[in-house]
Amino acid sequence: MKTLRCIFKGKVQGVFFRAYTEDFARQLGLKGWVRNLPDGTVEAVFQGEEEKIKEVIKKLCNEHPYARVLEVQTTEMETEEIFKDFSIRH
Repeated sequence: MKTLRCIFKGKVQGVFFRAYTEDFARQLGLKGWVRNLPDGTVEAVFQGEEEKIKEVIKKLCNEHPYARVLEVQTTEMETEEIFKDFSIRH
């Protein structure tokens, strides 16, 4: 199991990006959370199988009807925390 932190840059706020992230992540059985950051980016932490994390990132970059992701910065995290579900943080 992997834990990956992602920062999505582009047109990602005000377009239901967090809701789509939550939906896509839950469909793929991923755990973690997503939130808006003050600089206009969106931060997400995904926990689960590496292939499914790659798939959710691809879906967010290519299948979101309103967002335009210009860049995704990813960092693998070392954590002992096990998330129970996927949620939107405020």
